[in-house]
Amino acid sequence: MEAVILILGLLVVAFMALGVYATVKVVGAARRGVDRTITQARRTVEDTTLRAKSYGQLGVGGELAQLRLSLRTSMRATQDALRAGVAEDASLSESLGLFDRLSAHGHELDAELKALEREPDKATVTSRLPGLKERTAQITRSADSLRWAARDRARKFADDELTALNAQIDVEAGALRHWTTAEEAPGPSPEWGGGTDTPAADHRPSSAAPDGPEAITARDPRRSTAYPWQKTARPETTN
Repeated sequence: MEAVILILGLLVVAFMALGVYATVKVVGAARRGVDRTITQARRTVEDTTLRAKSYGQLGVGGELAQLRLSLRTSMRATQDALRAGVAEDASLSESLGLFDRLSAHGHELDAELKALEREPDKATVTSRLPGLKERTAQITRSADSLRWAARDRARKFADDELTALNAQIDVEAGALRHWTTAEEAPGPSPEWGGGTDTPAADHRPSSAAPDGPEAITARDPRRSTAYPWQKTARPETTN
């Protein structure tokens, strides 16, 4: 009896531990989902604000907003393309590592541009603007190069696969239309008149006498054979 109680107690403890573990996993997943949603919403709001500043604000503030928007758009597009492609093409892992190193410079530049938006000394910001534009162009150029290279690689694989598939389909279509090859090949026509307009009976020897004189040929041995059921023709009598 004590052993049964001990086993039941262990089962209860195991179920409780399993329930706590499942609860922790669910809460963690929900928290990560909430954090991801908040991050996405914050990013959307910030991008919308930058887009509004780049089009509606004049001067240094508008140019800084334009640089930040261009940088963030390029980096995010490259990140999404590489992370989506590495699941199907493992060779993109090295490209993703290079992008992570480039992303560090991008975050540093974005933070610097964001700080300069609140800088009251607009003259100093204006003097540093050409250098900031050059750094932004370098980072976005590298990010765009990685992204387009990954897309070209994926398209090349898709084109090669499509070419091979088309070749297989052509072979299969030719096998399904095997009768067309037989009709095109020259050869004797069938005995029952396939491929000709002349009836088959015209090719068999006719027993009727021809209109013109017969050719001198050997006697047909079949005509000289007499069968028991055949009677000799009686000669006609004249009166």
